[in-house]
Amino acid sequence: MQHFKNLADMHRANGFPMPENPLISIYRCTNTCSLGGREFTSDFYMIGFKKLKSGTIMYGRTRYDHDNGSMMFIKPRQIIEFKSVEFEEDAFMIFIHEDFLNGHPLHAEIIKYAYFDYEANEALHLSPREEEIMWDLFYKIDTEYRSNTDEYSRDIMLTHIDSMLKYSQRFYKRQFINRTELSGKTVSKFNDVLAAYFKSGLLLTQGLPTVSVLAAQLNLSSRYLTDMLKQETGKTAMDLIHIYLVNEAKNRLKGDDQSVSEIAYELGFENLPYFSRLFKKETGISPNQFKKGLVN
Repeated sequence: MQHFKNLADMHRANGFPMPENPLISIYRCTNTCSLGGREFTSDFYMIGFKKLKSGTIMYGRTRYDHDNGSMMFIKPRQIIEFKSVEFEEDAFMIFIHEDFLNGHPLHAEIIKYAYFDYEANEALHLSPREEEIMWDLFYKIDTEYRSNTDEYSRDIMLTHIDSMLKYSQRFYKRQFINRTELSGKTVSKFNDVLAAYFKSGLLLTQGLPTVSVLAAQLNLSSRYLTDMLKQETGKTAMDLIHIYLVNEAKNRLKGDDQSVSEIAYELGFENLPYFSRLFKKETGISPNQFKKGLVN
């Protein structure tokens, strides 16, 4: 698999014009952006807008087929593949080398945008008005990119890129709300999957369920699932796992036939102090205190 360390090599390999800047590249696609037709990785962040007519884009673990008006966000060293891609209308790609962010606030901020860890089928779908906003920001970035470089150029481009990322965060929240209304509450589906994990006896063989295992059952990435749950409930996927575990523990502590350590083990906790800390965090008292209160 080919890995691109610099933008010039990637442009050369795909027949693009040489980049105006060695650390950032702005490319507008008319009918196609080939990107080689094979899997590759790079040291760049990629932000793209497209309306796919035909072909396939793949990144993460999933395949992105024909869909309209969506954005994708790809982080460095993520596997990407574009195959026979044609667009309904103009698209754009922005490539940002990691080093371009050094010393700028966006270097830390970009890591906080969870959608760089989403899968291809979790792309951001834009309304016509949202498309206009993104194209306006693209034109501003492109204008600065093609102007004579001075001491302000980098900061101006990164300011517009930061705005694009902030708008994307806002638009994703709108998408979460709309998709929840269409497909039902994600939290209900999550709790169903969590309950099935417990009933299947996997606690004893696999241990405590991880967010990634449960997300895979819902055909979602861990970050996308957590963000959807946060939007719906104000709590993360891990918070909800902990709440479920504590509620199950409280139910079992109602009886006096099992010790606290036995219950903790059956709930997948190999570390009793960790179970006790989690229980006290959620209830305000220790498992032993809870059990004694109920028995007495």
